[in-house]
Amino acid sequence: MRQTVFRRSVTGWRRAWIGLVAVLAMTSPALAEGLSSLGATRLSAIRVDVGPLLAEGGGAPAEALRDDLLGALNREFADRIGGAGPVLVVRIKSLSLRPYTGSEGGRSGFGGGSQSDYLDGEALIVGRRGEVLARHPQLSALPSSSGGAWYDPDSERRRVAAIAQHYAGWLRRAFPSN
Repeated sequence: MRQTVFRRSVTGWRRAWIGLVAVLAMTSPALAEGLSSLGATRLSAIRVDVGPLLAEGGGAPAEALRDDLLGALNREFADRIGGAGPVLVVRIKSLSLRPYTGSEGGRSGFGGGSQSDYLDGEALIVGRRGEVLARHPQLSALPSSSGGAWYDPDSERRRVAAIAQHYAGWLRRAFPSN
């Protein structure tokens, strides 16, 4: 009897899971088309959302990233901004800056830790009614030395600006040109 009840509950969960996946599969193509479907669409505005970073206690680096990334995106997309088109919203999921960039990893320089900073996010093209027209996930990585000497007090700030510029440049390359 116990075995039958267990099988029924597993079967019920399995059916619910399959139903959920089927619903998501049917709605995903409409919600998550790639950037290539946009053509040369003009953008009405650009926004940067660092809410996930702030929720994790990102504080000043998250605020600096938002400002740097917004500036870099405005420069990269200057020729595409204007009009009544959709909004480009870049939602940042994580920023990883290595705390010490002076070491090379393992004892002989082989293996060991990563020497890169990472910026993970996704670009959303949002229509006038709030619908997601296109989605583009992106992970950027730059050498941790991109901010200059690790012992310079401004190094971390320059690293944030450098990875923001890198992210914006690669996102622009992902957009169709015509």
